[in-house]
Amino acid sequence: MRIHLGTDHAGLEFSQTLATHLTGAGHEVVDHGPTAYEPLDDYPSFCINAAHAVVQDQRAGVQALGVVFGGSGNGEQIAANKVEGIRAALVWNESTAVLARQHNDANVISIGARQHTEEEAIRFVDLFVAEPFSGEERHARRIAQLAEYETTGHIAGRQIDE
Repeated sequence: MRIHLGTDHAGLEFSQTLATHLTGAGHEVVDHGPTAYEPLDDYPSFCINAAHAVVQDQRAGVQALGVVFGGSGNGEQIAANKVEGIRAALVWNESTAVLARQHNDANVISIGARQHTEEEAIRFVDLFVAEPFSGEERHARRIAQLAEYETTGHIAGRQIDE
């Protein structure tokens, strides 16, 4: 599987550790930056680039997921979710890592690099990557509604207040 990474200065060291771990597990890793420590860097472009690459790969039939992280993971998740076709979930424990894939078919997760040990964060990523989408009708229906709203601003048969 191809795994796209994006971070900010708070996650730079972890991104290098994670890339080594994922490569050792047989994954192809694409790091979208940053490549050097800059305490005043801006994470949006790194996370958006990683998310955009996930969408491009998936649309081309390539199995791909993304992992973005920063101090808390909040801003990085928001940035990734600005990319059409991304379902980024903030992961803070093993259960949220599994459920992100199983129920939401998340294609990107965000982790707070300052909130977890490297071992914990790697465990979250491993669980996320290994877990398939359940395919249950109720989850597929909800994901389709989100995609419909994302592209049209409407959900057929549902009231959306404007």
